[in-house]
Amino acid sequence: MSMIGKKVRLERIMNRKTGRSVIIPMDHGVTVGPIQGIEDLPKMVNMVAEGGADAVLGHLFVPLYGHRGSVGMAGRDIGLIIHLSASTMLAPDPDQKTLVTEVEEAIKVGADAVSVHINVGADNEPEALRDLGHVSKQCRFWGYPLLAMMYPRGAKVTSEHDPTAVKLAARLGAELGADLIKTNYTGDIDSFKEVVKGCPAPVIIAGGPKVDGIKKLFMMVEDAMKAGARGVAFGRNIFQSKDPILFTRALCKLVHDDYTTAEVIRELFSGSKIDLD
Repeated sequence: MSMIGKKVRLERIMNRKTGRSVIIPMDHGVTVGPIQGIEDLPKMVNMVAEGGADAVLGHLFVPLYGHRGSVGMAGRDIGLIIHLSASTMLAPDPDQKTLVTEVEEAIKVGADAVSVHINVGADNEPEALRDLGHVSKQCRFWGYPLLAMMYPRGAKVTSEHDPTAVKLAARLGAELGADLIKTNYTGDIDSFKEVVKGCPAPVIIAGGPKVDGIKKLFMMVEDAMKAGARGVAFGRNIFQSKDPILFTRALCKLVHDDYTTAEVIRELFSGSKIDLD
């Protein structure tokens, strides 16, 4: 029965027709505080939902104060992923994540899935892997989808986008039971194909820090989808954009409809005053 429950919940965060997902992370309030774009969380959740996003991701703050269950919320429904890991930018080592929420708490607030953040190669990797194993076990028991954010970060990591390191990180998450892997794009189609080939779980790409020139971001999504990615998880590049609804809609075109960057720009941004370069 737990496998049936997991299948039902996965359908709430992934498009049934495409098997892909556009996720908008909003967990930044814990790490860096109430940055621009998520000061009014309910408003931003509604905006990305209107744009067609499949799910939002965040800490318990999201269902308590800014998701579909909140008083006064309206508009399109959207999937909810509760993030279980945390650290702040003021910590001696912000890369050392710790579990702050249990799977059972995510169940109580009506989440559709949970996520954890693992920095592969960080000083606290042993503790992080123990935490991943613990959460994976709980998710199997309850039939809950697990998204693992697997990032190569540590003294031995020369680049967080190195194909060998990204392949290891992605495979590690799948080996320990994650249903969906979020990791860094390696920079080109051929090398990311190797990441996808070596990971039995669906792989989605992270957006990373806010970039200058959203056209470059669209081109990265286009290439990632060609390489076999199953979606994106973009936060600041969407909720800090000039038009979060429009930019979310653009991502959905790229991910679910296999649009090219040129097609997206022509259909959604023709005549727009938004600078994409």
